[in-house]
Amino acid sequence: MASQRVAPASLSARSTVLSLVLGAHPEPFTPADLTRAGQYFGIAPSTVRVAVTRAVADGDLRRTDAGYRLGDRLLRRQQHQDEAVRDAETAWDGTWEMAIVVVSGRSGAERASLRDALAARRLAELREGVWTRPANLTRASPVDPVLRTFRATPEQDPEELTARLWDLGGWAREGEELLDRLASVREPASRLAAAAMLVHHLSTDPLLPAALRPSHWPAADLRDAYRAYQDELHRLALLRTPPASPGLDGEGP
Repeated sequence: MASQRVAPASLSARSTVLSLVLGAHPEPFTPADLTRAGQYFGIAPSTVRVAVTRAVADGDLRRTDAGYRLGDRLLRRQQHQDEAVRDAETAWDGTWEMAIVVVSGRSGAERASLRDALAARRLAELREGVWTRPANLTRASPVDPVLRTFRATPEQDPEELTARLWDLGGWAREGEELLDRLASVREPASRLAAAAMLVHHLSTDPLLPAALRPSHWPAADLRDAYRAYQDELHRLALLRTPPASPGLDGEGP
């Protein structure tokens, strides 16, 4: 439960580097940028170099003439995060997306991969092999040879169906706690960790139409808070010397 979470610990050197590049896009980070940022977050230059080298070897970062950019896997994660950070509200006509698995006999790894892919598209599993969500997002249907996709209008009350598929109350409570945490921490490494927790939570927002969300839904506040933190990371990337105070300007966001 959200209430059992502890205050955010500092991220590892590698997670710090990747969080910086994830959060402060689209600008690449030069080696000097990462060294300077690492000092701000209390990480020695040699440790930063090791973390970057390993991230490049694993494909999480790639080096270009302009600096370090994300590898393909983290680019997909960044795009998923960006979808959550943008205001996703669109007109909704009451229809739902459906994706039904029509092929059996697949391996456990194949089933798990498809489940992860459908969950990343913010569909929820109504029953085994049947995934659905309101059709309020502007995007193409998932393409996979084991799936058949449809648009449908459920006869069941859509609010009851939504409550069956998502724990909206729990999501909202955890979101409020993460907002409070980011606002309260000032130490740079803990602040970065809090922002990483916040954007991870935001990436699990089902992005429901307004008619199906609780009245007190913190997603917009979460998006605003993360945008503000991204601005901090942009400013940090442009600085030529690390800031002397815990906040980039001596104050909170």
